[in-house]
Amino acid sequence: MTDSGDVPDTGWMVEQRYRAVLEVLDGSPVAEVAVRYGVSRQAVYTWVAKHASGGVDALREKSRRPRSSPTRTAADVEALICEMRRAHPRWGARRIAYEIAQRPVLSPPARATVHRVLVRNGLVRAQVQQHRRKYRRWQRETPMYLWQMDLVGGVFLADGRECKMLTGIDDHSRYVVIATVLAVPSGRAVSEAFLAAMRVYGVPSEVLTDNGKQFTGRFTKPRPAEVLFERVCRENGITAKLTKPYSPTTTGKIERWHQTLRRELLDDAGPFADLPTAQAAITAWVTTYNHARPHQSLDMATPATLFRPSTTSGSSQEVTSDKDASPTGLLVEHDPQGLEAQPVRPVPVKPDSLVPVGMLLSGSAQAVEFDTIISASGQLNVVAGVQRIRMGATRASLGAHVWADENSIHIIMDEVLVKTVPSNLSAEDLQHLRMRGALPAGPPPAPPAPATSDIPAGAAIEVDRTLDGDGCAGLAGQRVKIGPELQRQRVTLRLDGHLMHVVHDGHLAKTLPSPIETDQRAKLRGARIAATQLPPPHTGPISVQRRVPRDGIIMVTRQRLRIGRTYAGRIVTVHVEDTHFRITCEGVEISLHPRKEQRQVTRWKAKIHAPRT
Repeated sequence: MTDSGDVPDTGWMVEQRYRAVLEVLDGSPVAEVAVRYGVSRQAVYTWVAKHASGGVDALREKSRRPRSSPTRTAADVEALICEMRRAHPRWGARRIAYEIAQRPVLSPPARATVHRVLVRNGLVRAQVQQHRRKYRRWQRETPMYLWQMDLVGGVFLADGRECKMLTGIDDHSRYVVIATVLAVPSGRAVSEAFLAAMRVYGVPSEVLTDNGKQFTGRFTKPRPAEVLFERVCRENGITAKLTKPYSPTTTGKIERWHQTLRRELLDDAGPFADLPTAQAAITAWVTTYNHARPHQSLDMATPATLFRPSTTSGSSQEVTSDKDASPTGLLVEHDPQGLEAQPVRPVPVKPDSLVPVGMLLSGSAQAVEFDTIISASGQLNVVAGVQRIRMGATRASLGAHVWADENSIHIIMDEVLVKTVPSNLSAEDLQHLRMRGALPAGPPPAPPAPATSDIPAGAAIEVDRTLDGDGCAGLAGQRVKIGPELQRQRVTLRLDGHLMHVVHDGHLAKTLPSPIETDQRAKLRGARIAATQLPPPHTGPISVQRRVPRDGIIMVTRQRLRIGRTYAGRIVTVHVEDTHFRITCEGVEISLHPRKEQRQVTRWKAKIHAPRT
């Protein structure tokens, strides 16, 4: 196959046309020549005219591609689509189109355009449709009307145990209300986790589960009986619905969420150290899923934007039980005040207990404060798509208290102020936080973030950035290519004159042309005047990684290096020196190869493909 508009060079076609032209030039009638060659008279006249103007070369078939395509997708947008697909292989055309629309792109592409770009660049793998059966989709009209619940395994611990997890999702908003890891998935443990979720979010009207023995006793031998979960639902006015046996599609929303949980967290996490560690990691991931991850079934909105906890109080909404009537001491207790609606807050910490008394200052009428959990990547997401604060990998999955207004954001952890940054939030963003459960803030815990100081013209500027998976940094709204060898690394960019120096780990990594004009450097986020001398470059060979294939041959700078089939499937380190390649595996040198050409290294990391199913 050839590209659209390109025509292969077929010699027989030129020879056929040339013979027809020679017959016409020898005196044969054009009509007879056209009949013999199976073409029209106009085609023969065209061949004769082309031959007269340009000879035999003029008879070759030319490309029919148009000279210009005004509606073609811009090259930078097409490159951005391919980069997003390679960085996130599970993102489809709709998710990529949504992510591009959140960026400062002049004309964001549509979903169909993104799909055509992916197909054109060979980034879509054709697959046979396995589920030919069509299912009837359904959804409750309001949140807190129906919860889908299930038990799922696959949570492994370092001691070899496999724990199960009770999961629950709101049918309308896809908000995950329950994600509790259970050491023993007994009926009592399931009921306790269910009650803990109801104390936070409220009592749903209906619950949909499968026919597990923790949820129903209708298959109990020798006769059906009421289990503890059914009694909790009965005494709290909840309608317990069951699916048909062997019909997992009825609870398709929670089953599909299990697949997302496995692919994005459990498959890569490995065995957890203990049960609290597993619970903390899953809680952090669920918080990101509820508040930051767009959902395609919700028209790319986050579940938290549609979920509302129950605010109704009274007899039908009280979490109740009767301990006297049960010899086992039922797990639910009477709440004489009625269940009050709690804001959607992952960590129920009192705001007043987090703010030291000596730090109380005058506050803002628009300020809000709320509790949240730092994501597993070390990022604190204040408002999705508006502002994220880097807290570091050491604080991942920990609770934090946030005080925010339009000028400053203060982060408090364990009653200690750990960070104050300028705020990018608007009045609409603060209102959005209030709708998500944020409370009106008291006095600020620290002075406001200082404004950007005036930087003298021509001064050397430094900014700190973390490169993305493609080795690019964000400067003044544009992605600047630094290099794939520094991907996901924290670097310091020093803008001095017409040059930009990249400093990593105390060494000068590379020097590039400055992409920012001198008068715009003072407006960069986190800009500061360079106070130290430029560090020296790093001395020593360049190191790259490769995964040895089954034939035992790897490629470095377009040169084949035979490692041996003994190391197939293992990651080796190649030290690229001036005259040779030195290859080590787990710190042990295994071979030495001469370097034939001085080509630059373009691929640094080993490509590890997912196993084929």
